[in-house]
Amino acid sequence: MNTLQKYLLVVEDIPDILKLLEATLVFKGYRVVTAPNGQEALEIIQKEHPAVIITDILMPKMDGFSLVHRLRINPETRDIPVVFLSATYVAPEDKAFAIAIGATRFLEKPVALEEFLPTVEELLTKGAPAGPELVNEFDFYDGYRKRLETKLNHKITQIARDEHLVKTLPELEKASFEASLRLAIEERKEIELLLTQIRLQLEKLSKPES
Repeated sequence: MNTLQKYLLVVEDIPDILKLLEATLVFKGYRVVTAPNGQEALEIIQKEHPAVIITDILMPKMDGFSLVHRLRINPETRDIPVVFLSATYVAPEDKAFAIAIGATRFLEKPVALEEFLPTVEELLTKGAPAGPELVNEFDFYDGYRKRLETKLNHKITQIARDEHLVKTLPELEKASFEASLRLAIEERKEIELLLTQIRLQLEKLSKPES
């Protein structure tokens, strides 16, 4: 097995997915450290830089977009390769924004191991290619706002459709469908919270310095 001196950092807030990714990478001989959100990931990175970061996007406290932006504006962490994993941000515009702010690779969930493992191996071997020019603070938050507004509109439409549909289902089918609906509502709340924070940040950046 290929044992690394440097570790792989996996950042994911869903415990089952986190365990799967960790177990898969450990089985392949990698040293793995995990974090449930971007904020804890940054604390780990400050102590020891990882060889590669594998991170979800939609997470509490600090999400993947903000994590990558923080890494890229810091000269000490700018060159760490980052692999985004997401089931929510999968539109072409989402992927373009991810690459623009400094993500090295973008893989959709559910994770296909035959694509995931070679991607990790390639980044460990070759490192991250030269990234795009750094996005300034205003452009980052403005682009982020657009992504969130689009995602929120989609989520609201999905929830309204599912709430109507659940009323028509037989009782035996309702339980699993209602669980999925509750998850979608939680995701909507998370997006609304992030959007409020991003809009406040844009307001601050738009105000001329006194």
